[in-house]
Amino acid sequence: MSEDPLNPAGLAAVQARHEQELLRYPNVVGLATGESGLLVLVSRKLPESELAPDERLPREIEGVPVDVVETGAIEPL
Repeated sequence: MSEDPLNPAGLAAVQARHEQELLRYPNVVGLATGESGLLVLVSRKLPESELAPDERLPREIEGVPVDVVETGAIEPL
């Protein structure tokens, strides 16, 4: 039986499988799981028209919605 990708364990598993790939995109500073999908944290959110096709984050991964959230720079305390 396959795991539901939208429950907390399923979201964490999808995040773990794609973390290294997603962290390679420009401006990506981190990842998190939300109530219904993956959150990709970016230092600065740019309009899609300003990004090259290979710089655009996927809208979903393995059927899980991806939401891009602008956080600014993240620095350790």
